[in-house]
Amino acid sequence: MNESELDQLSINTIRFLAVDAVQKANSGHPGMPLDAAPMAYVLWTRYLKHNPADPSWIDRDRFVLSAGHASALLYSLLHLTGYEEMTLEQLERFRQWQSLTPGHPESHLTHCIEATTGPLGQGMGNAVGMAIGEAHLAARYNRPGFTVFDHYTYVLASDGDVMEGVQAEAASLAGHLGLGKLIVLYDSNRVTLSGTTSITFTEDVAARYESYGWHVQRVSDGNDLAAISRALDAARDDKERPSIIIVQTVIGYGAPDKEGTFEAHGNPLGVDEVKKTKADLGWPEQPPFLTPPEALAHFHEVMERGAIAQEAWRRQFAAYREQFSDLADEIERRFAYRLPAGWDASLPEFPADAKGIATRKASEAVLQATAKTVPELVGGSGDLDPSTFTWLKGQGDFESPLRPHDGAQGVVGGDWGYAGRNIHFGVREHAMGAAVNGLVYHGGFIPFGATFLVFSDYMRAAIRLSAIARLRAIWVFTHDSIAVGEDGPTHEPIEQLLALRAIPNMIVLRPGDANETRCAWQVALERTDGPLTLVLTRQNVPTLDRRVYAPADGLRRGAYVLNPEETQPQIILIGTGSEVSLVVGAERVLRQQGVRARVVSMPSWELFAAESAEYQASVLPPAVSARLSVEAGRSIGWERWVGPSGDILSVDRFGASAPGGVVMKEYGFTVENVVARALALLGLSKEEKTS
Repeated sequence: MNESELDQLSINTIRFLAVDAVQKANSGHPGMPLDAAPMAYVLWTRYLKHNPADPSWIDRDRFVLSAGHASALLYSLLHLTGYEEMTLEQLERFRQWQSLTPGHPESHLTHCIEATTGPLGQGMGNAVGMAIGEAHLAARYNRPGFTVFDHYTYVLASDGDVMEGVQAEAASLAGHLGLGKLIVLYDSNRVTLSGTTSITFTEDVAARYESYGWHVQRVSDGNDLAAISRALDAARDDKERPSIIIVQTVIGYGAPDKEGTFEAHGNPLGVDEVKKTKADLGWPEQPPFLTPPEALAHFHEVMERGAIAQEAWRRQFAAYREQFSDLADEIERRFAYRLPAGWDASLPEFPADAKGIATRKASEAVLQATAKTVPELVGGSGDLDPSTFTWLKGQGDFESPLRPHDGAQGVVGGDWGYAGRNIHFGVREHAMGAAVNGLVYHGGFIPFGATFLVFSDYMRAAIRLSAIARLRAIWVFTHDSIAVGEDGPTHEPIEQLLALRAIPNMIVLRPGDANETRCAWQVALERTDGPLTLVLTRQNVPTLDRRVYAPADGLRRGAYVLNPEETQPQIILIGTGSEVSLVVGAERVLRQQGVRARVVSMPSWELFAAESAEYQASVLPPAVSARLSVEAGRSIGWERWVGPSGDILSVDRFGASAPGGVVMKEYGFTVENVVARALALLGLSKEEKTS
């Protein structure tokens, strides 16, 4: 068998493993695996640096299937190149209960998958984050003669991917940053689920990417292996620009009755069409899931080359350690997801202060202290650093070293190039979310993304995916309520807090004062099994006197009693965030009136729900049915905590434009109203006293 014949045999092996998997499941997307198999084959066997024996090798190339619907293609590649968990049995169980081959790739489930993709365009954004990660680590750790970090990020994308808005945001950012090790193979088959792209998508994609600052190439025939190789060579040679290779293909290639049609996109070919396709491409009809020994041996050469490449890297890293032991230790610690010893020893303690500070400002103080001891903490905001207070002072801006840089807005300064830890995402919240996820996928980072809480809607898909994939991402949302004030209802979040709490695997923390904010950041940095959201105020809130009230580390349990000396309460007042100070103030007034009130700070429903029933009962005794929750957000969900006899002070309509204090007062968020609602709940008037 000559080289050309071996190539064709190997490509058809990929194709028909995918086709058979889809047909056996009677569900899936056979069209793209049939047409994209040649470009995937070239990439995986000739360019992709990876070792199937060690999927977590830190200097491997990253491969992202942004077109996640073509998952059968990826699973076939993983099986053929020797990834141990991707057995033939798993291919046969495609899309079945508890298999490692779900309908769209899931990185937390199948460990040889680099990213959880599904919603189109997300993988493109993830890949930008991965490329940022490689560039930053190379700039920080590589030394003359030692390229500890030197890998590419490759993407396989579809027409649907390049239509999505998140892709446009991410591509614009990548071009600005000059991420030369990001290479996208765009499978342009010009067909989507509902028809040809001529009915929806006639723009000049090449011209758009050229305007972004990308290196753009075209391959007119998706079966031309030599042309694909030449394009990949040229893309790798361009170190200053990300690259997109537009490969013209025919969806469902080889299926005589369905190729080139939308019927090949999202449905099995059907038994008869599978027979015809195999006949047209010279493939045996039986058995299904055929892996010819010649093709299998050829693919396994990839595993051997990967092992050789990793061993060479390992020897280099050992020599690197001899000269730069501290850096080597830091790299290993970062990729082992261990925080530095004593990382939180210098976090600020905030003294009691009736005026207090905004929790976004307390967050800033904690963030600056943390940045000095946790180098893997990187991130940025959607062009809102001066308002979210999330820039890392003295840590430099992440920018292309080739691009003139004036110190951004004057808040960071210096030209650090790719070694900078402040990523200026621009007004691109959705791309920010996807890129932050990509940094986690890459490994070696604890990244954060920040914006106003109301704009979390723009990035919700990425936030949701961080929870599905259980990523160690930190989402920082400031300007958290109607207290935003003058900007009005378009900028005042109402339902967003509830929407974030609705996401499984997501921890939402709304700290009530500066010291709770410090503890919230500690929880965020320590959490390793999923994302965490910090919800912070724009306005000042009092800093509680912890000599009088319980320590702020009660936040770790989600809810805790601020005044534990009150052991026989008549009513429980529950507050979160800026409203904690309201229930604290109301308790003082009620006490003066002879009403015994317990004050509970509940910064996290999720953490509290995870506590034992005994602890929950110790905070919210079942015998005390009079409960009042106070939170400047939607009421939905609070009934779980206040019970059938409780009351909820909330915001169930949109906000208004006026000074923040005025809006809060008009919406009933005052000590006086909290007291009145409490007394009404107890069936008492303002004048009545109780012993």
